[in-house]
Amino acid sequence: MSKTHDRRTVVGGLGALAAGLALPHALEAQPMNTSADLILFNGKITTLDRQKPEASATAIRDGRFMAVGDEREVMALAAPNTQRIDLNGRRVIPGLIDSHMHIIRGGLNYNMELRWDGVRSLADAMRMLKEQVDRTPAPQWVRVVGGFTEHQFAEKRLPTLDEINAVAPDTPVFILHLYDRALLNAAALRAAGYTKDTPSPPGGEIQRDGQGNPTGLLIAKPNATILYATLARGPKLPPEYQKNSSRHFMREVNRLGVTGVIDAGGGFQNYPDDYAIIEELHREGLLTLRLAYNLFTQKPKEELKDFDTWAKQVRPGQGDDLYRHNGAGEMLVYAAADFEDFKVERPEMPASMETDLEPVVRLLAENRWPWRLHATYNETISRALDVFEKVNRDIPFDGLNWFFDHAETIDDRNIDRIAALGGGIAVQHRMAFQGEDFVGRYGNRAAERTPPIRRMLEAGLPVGAGTDATRVASYNPWVSLSWLVTGKTVGGLTLYPAANRLDREAALRLWTEANTWFSNDTDKKGLIKEGQLADVAVLSDDYFAVAEPAIQDITSVLTLLGGNPVHGDAEFKNLAPPLPAAMPDWSPVRHYGGYQQRAEASDDRKYAFASAACACANACGVHGHSHAGAWGANLPTSDARSFWGVLGCSCWAF
Repeated sequence: MSKTHDRRTVVGGLGALAAGLALPHALEAQPMNTSADLILFNGKITTLDRQKPEASATAIRDGRFMAVGDEREVMALAAPNTQRIDLNGRRVIPGLIDSHMHIIRGGLNYNMELRWDGVRSLADAMRMLKEQVDRTPAPQWVRVVGGFTEHQFAEKRLPTLDEINAVAPDTPVFILHLYDRALLNAAALRAAGYTKDTPSPPGGEIQRDGQGNPTGLLIAKPNATILYATLARGPKLPPEYQKNSSRHFMREVNRLGVTGVIDAGGGFQNYPDDYAIIEELHREGLLTLRLAYNLFTQKPKEELKDFDTWAKQVRPGQGDDLYRHNGAGEMLVYAAADFEDFKVERPEMPASMETDLEPVVRLLAENRWPWRLHATYNETISRALDVFEKVNRDIPFDGLNWFFDHAETIDDRNIDRIAALGGGIAVQHRMAFQGEDFVGRYGNRAAERTPPIRRMLEAGLPVGAGTDATRVASYNPWVSLSWLVTGKTVGGLTLYPAANRLDREAALRLWTEANTWFSNDTDKKGLIKEGQLADVAVLSDDYFAVAEPAIQDITSVLTLLGGNPVHGDAEFKNLAPPLPAAMPDWSPVRHYGGYQQRAEASDDRKYAFASAACACANACGVHGHSHAGAWGANLPTSDARSFWGVLGCSCWAF
């Protein structure tokens, strides 16, 4: 960005300029008393409107864009009371939309969680952990719940149990890593009630020492039931704190330029009880995002009953532009849900998958409920499509926006089958966090199309992008955009050849215009275009000009929802609406915020913690005291093909 711009927010003024301009022909037909509430000018505005792809100014009235163009024509809509904001030459894009996040559930817990999202060294992560342990009162836990991977750390490893116990001898600590494991210190084992006599549950393993005592390592073998059931044993925030927590989480994603989310439900997210907080915020006018929510069944073998009940309570589209129902999923039936722990073999779906799935899909099609279905593997997608094609012959899906989530290993034939049925695919950047594990199991060649996004687009499928935050991948959209453009993991591994990467504009479309199909909002938002909802992100750095490695570091300095500021930073900081301090007072959010912006750590800092906390006397010449770097590669997988979903898990959290 040019440093010659006066980096200030201009409110008022320029009235004489506007008055002296002739009204452009395109606007002459408008009533003379129609003026803008807000004008943004002196910007590099990427509209994504193919008829008018670039602009320098835009006028907003009643929460919608009323004009987009050059400053001369837009300023003609100014009145004495019109607010004017000088963008100082910054890049402006439509507000980002995440087509797959678990933000409602995530918001209820955000203030309790220490986020390692974006932390680039284990030394820094452990420093944060120790500091949070020191300030967290009993009986509270310190929780690191997803959003990171061992591959992002300079040390390329997770902390050892000895290291965790050294910094937290008395405060319970729970660390969730992807879908494969959780690390608990001794205090957390006591708080969770795990002893020598506690049996490992079906589909999970409590690792033990030579005397049979739990070590603190919980392994998803092959499913995450044990991980999320253990997390659920910790204390919960009271409702007033959950409300505060939800506001802080929304503002955190506003900080990254996000103005819309399609919530994919989740384990332990019961409707309508666990929606009370977000609905209260909606009633009070405190939502800073547009939310479309899907309903996720909670009861294995009772899925049809769940959806039959909900179909009588709520209908798709019910609500308003800020909060409304969006259909079913991502869990439709437990027998049809696979998972993506690439450290172990692909699970086989049970023989009951089709017979369980068909009546639910029939019910949804009959009631014109759109749906989404979690499916990682091509084999699962093939069997689901058999069911969809069968139902479609009896109840045509015409115009029903149904889709698969994830689809990392989908093949060309199934892409074409989805296209023939009028479906879509929502992709997430899970491979940015698990790509190394996938390559380790299946090889580099197999990873080149995980997922094959270019092939999906060539087939004419609706394709949208999202994060699947918060318990696996991070909620940061710029990490996803970096992954789409560079083809690299957060650990720096290149997964995709140029043929399966997107240019920057194509990637941005998946995060804006394309995602409106998945919430049935086409032509309502996603572009900076006359008549559409005025959702905007003014960027810290120019997305179209920064070097590729810097894409993931972009934030928003001004985010507008319906023309109203929901986040402000830098020269726009004074426009940010007030937000109460994070509650409780020991919340990690008060001290660290959420996603940690990248900072280069010196070599001395990278390994300082490992040396200080390791109890051994022998330092490896290559890894120093990081002896545990490869322990995760030796997990037993003998029963990984056994299916876990029919075992009664209702706490699996995507």
